[in-house]
Amino acid sequence: MNLLNTLVDKGLRRETPTREEALAVLATSDDDVLDVVAAAGRVRRHWFGRRVKLNYLVNLKSGLCPEDCSYCSQRLGSDTGILKYSWLKPEEASKAAAAGLAGGAKRVCLVASGRGPTDRDVERVAGTIAAIKERHEDVEVCACLGLLSEGQAERLRAAGADAYNHNLNTSEATYGDITTTHTYADRVDTVRKAHAAGLSACSGLIAGMGESDEDLVDVVFALRALDPDSVPVNFLIPVEGTPLAAEWNLTPQRCLRILAMVRFVCPDVEVRIAGGREVHLRTLQPLALHLANSIFLGDYLTTEGQAGRADLEMIADAGFEVEGADEVTLPAHRAAAGGGCGAHEGAGACGSHGDGGACGSHGDGGACGSHGGEGAECGTEAGGAGCGGHAGAAGSTAAESAAAGADAARTDAARTDAARTDAARTDAARTDAARTDLVAVRRRGAGTDLAPNA
Repeated sequence: MNLLNTLVDKGLRRETPTREEALAVLATSDDDVLDVVAAAGRVRRHWFGRRVKLNYLVNLKSGLCPEDCSYCSQRLGSDTGILKYSWLKPEEASKAAAAGLAGGAKRVCLVASGRGPTDRDVERVAGTIAAIKERHEDVEVCACLGLLSEGQAERLRAAGADAYNHNLNTSEATYGDITTTHTYADRVDTVRKAHAAGLSACSGLIAGMGESDEDLVDVVFALRALDPDSVPVNFLIPVEGTPLAAEWNLTPQRCLRILAMVRFVCPDVEVRIAGGREVHLRTLQPLALHLANSIFLGDYLTTEGQAGRADLEMIADAGFEVEGADEVTLPAHRAAAGGGCGAHEGAGACGSHGDGGACGSHGDGGACGSHGGEGAECGTEAGGAGCGGHAGAAGSTAAESAAAGADAARTDAARTDAARTDAARTDAARTDAARTDLVAVRRRGAGTDLAPNA
């Protein structure tokens, strides 16, 4: 059986692909990309239908961060020209959140720069959560505040937080090349604290920082092992003034392959297209909806996204529908296990300890975590955003029919080194046309006098 058919069958059964299979997805050529999208789209539609979950970021505190994350415009000593401000008042944050909710968002992500919150900061955020939920009782609130100390996750949960975001970003082997002021293990520990407190864990990665295919597969398998309910996939936004400003390593096709690999490894988990989608996917964004079931609406932490109205039109034109506030995002088996949060031992396939358990199994997968895009904790800066929605099948029938006839000739499980080299050369050749003109530092929304782009 060829590679894509094997991966589809495994995805429908919630079985873990092999590392070789995951690497083979990343090694496919641009000629095969529609076949890859069609195959991963079958898995996405099986678990999430045509729904797209919308998420909205509120940057509670911008800049002024003591950490040295290379991808982040808010890093220590940053000279990127971003907005810098201390904590928004609860009423200011609530007003900002209302703009996103009016645009169809069902989750609000409250993000604050910094290593991690003090106990006083947790109290501030608790007041903000209360202010938002007083006006919008059913809204999901995800906090993204950095590394958590003992007891802080429990306090956030008691205050009404539904989820916590903390990204792993990259593989454990290369983490020290990206950040030196904290460790990969610190991130894993925070995700586990969120799990243990009953918060829905949100943890993802940043692609495009110069990592290898092996690094990408390592971090995604690590995320699967940690069993987050949401996996934001950020694409590095190389902001001038950061150490990674020259890292234009992505093409739209490369981004699609990465999203497909994440969907195959985490078939029944909310996969969000986060920061950098406008910059790197560009006109192929609608194809990415066949892979991810969640996106951020409007702007990111320190960079501007495409207009919220354009996002909604894109979803409708691609044949998808915005997930309603009364709809459950996760498949029934994960929702029944508490939303996947803490569904480890004794949770059947969705938390198994075997080699092929669900998308959060404790088999060969490693650990997990979650730190945002350009630099915000919520996986929404370097490449970044975190929440997302529904995938549909519009236009996929023809692509799937073509895939059925072409897979056997094009995609064997044992991809050769030559094929991988060709794919790498294709990506490298296309990065010459880096669209730096698409990178706009945010000047509107919370913390400014300009209306948010919702």
